[in-house]
Amino acid sequence: MPGNILIIEDDDSMRELIQMELEDEGYHTEALDSGFAGLKALQNQAFDLVVLDIRMPGMDGIEALERIINSQRGLPVIIHSAYSHFKENYRTWSAAAYVVKSMDLGELKNTIKQNLKTTTT
Repeated sequence: MPGNILIIEDDDSMRELIQMELEDEGYHTEALDSGFAGLKALQNQAFDLVVLDIRMPGMDGIEALERIINSQRGLPVIIHSAYSHFKENYRTWSAAAYVVKSMDLGELKNTIKQNLKTTTT
């Protein structure tokens, strides 16, 4: 049941780690470094899920989340942030899930699987 996943993460090492781990799981990925680039990709390609960082230069993940939700209703967005306090920000509540960053991507991968299951059933 692999899917097409868009990763929006400004940290090069984390972006590459997520992309590598998800591709090892059989997912097709596109990994971009900004909210602006992610929104442009969403206009040109269909994705099954988005993994989105919050703290990014230019457009932060919260603004990107709002734009994605408004233009791609039903597309699950998983916020993947090192900052757990953003969970309390009502502007993040429209995300399908909120996963706090860790070098162990097990929780993120499980959350992706669960959210892809829900959108395909």
